[in-house]
Amino acid sequence: MPKITFIEHSGATHTVDAPAGLSVMEVAVKNGVRGIDADCGGACACATCHVYVAPEWLDKLESKGATEASMLEFADGVEATSRLACQLKVSDVLDGLTVRLPESQH
Repeated sequence: MPKITFIEHSGATHTVDAPAGLSVMEVAVKNGVRGIDADCGGACACATCHVYVAPEWLDKLESKGATEASMLEFADGVEATSRLACQLKVSDVLDGLTVRLPESQH
């Protein structure tokens, strides 16, 4: 089973099992990762699951869709590696993925 590491802005780290087929947001919520609120439940309508993907993982992810790009315009602290965790589907290719959470989500 893939593992994903979440790094809170405080530096607290959570490495958790991530069942394939779930979104990175769902994995965070199921494992109590602080800072992933997921207010819209994964509908790509709120940006409360904003994460920074480690640069070495960007080419393994599907490209941002127009809706995700639009929602990120409303997120605080957007960087080049910003993604919405609800739009990232877990697969075996993502085993070892590391994401950081922005300061605004603590």
